[in-house]
Amino acid sequence: MHPASILVLPGWHNSGPGHWQSRWEAAYGYTRVQQHDWERPMRGDWQMQLEEAVLLCPEPAVLVAHSLGVILVAAWAAHSRNVHRVKGALLVAPGDVARDETRAILPSWWPIERKALPFKSILVASRNDDRCPFDMAQGLAQDWGSEFVDAGNAGHLNADSNLGDWPRGHALLERLMALQELNTAN
Repeated sequence: MHPASILVLPGWHNSGPGHWQSRWEAAYGYTRVQQHDWERPMRGDWQMQLEEAVLLCPEPAVLVAHSLGVILVAAWAAHSRNVHRVKGALLVAPGDVARDETRAILPSWWPIERKALPFKSILVASRNDDRCPFDMAQGLAQDWGSEFVDAGNAGHLNADSNLGDWPRGHALLERLMALQELNTAN
């Protein structure tokens, strides 16, 4: 798979250099979907940026989303006519935009789309993520038709979680891509 077709979708405030997404981008040549405003994200604007990135991919894309990026994938998939151009998604530590304090700051992101995703996906969640209760993450995985992976007590699965290159996460991405290769070969 062409590395440019693996699209990295950071969450609110972007992913800094110590975040596993940034490390994967540097190590493997994956493509970060840039947003116009990382501090005051508007769902429609972020969806358009993802739409353009998917259309520019040299082959069907695999999405690698974290936090608000996970919520973006669900919103985009519910409305795009180009979902056939995505082979799969690794969804890590979804952000709970329905919390009162978050809903007031990010009003365009609520409610969360809960339609089944039209492509294979794996959702990884931590039991002690302060940005999304574990049972909510399980419910999102069920609604989206995602395989659910329990990451134990790892916080928000970001740079503060000290994951480094997060080899376990990359192994999940490789497994997801291998499954997609098998599906297209049959």
